[in-house]
Amino acid sequence: MTEGIQEGDQSVSLDLLKQKMANFAKERDWDQFHSPRNLLLALVGEVGELSEIFQWKGEVPKGLPDWKEEEKVHLGEELSDVLLYLVRLSDICGIDLGKAALRKVELNAIKYPASNTNNGIAESG
Repeated sequence: MTEGIQEGDQSVSLDLLKQKMANFAKERDWDQFHSPRNLLLALVGEVGELSEIFQWKGEVPKGLPDWKEEEKVHLGEELSDVLLYLVRLSDICGIDLGKAALRKVELNAIKYPASNTNNGIAESG
């Protein structure tokens, strides 16, 4: 039995999600289907479902103030699907997603230094 996330928990680690996804797949004998290719294609499908939510809404302000609660819940579900497939894919590929993401942020800071921005828009050079 897996522990549930309780309301008020501050954060969830990628390692916890990785463990839960591995257990979920193992309990259902789905490891045989979780090749990198299959997981990537499933991830792309979920990104498509996420895109559909925004498809005809035009620009949406931060915080989604005009969205109904059920729309926000649906968005959370689709965002979660994307995250979970990404975590599972990185695990199957042997990539430490947290470390890779931190490295990418550092590389982006070098590639796009704060001193080269103007009002949040990178200057071309």
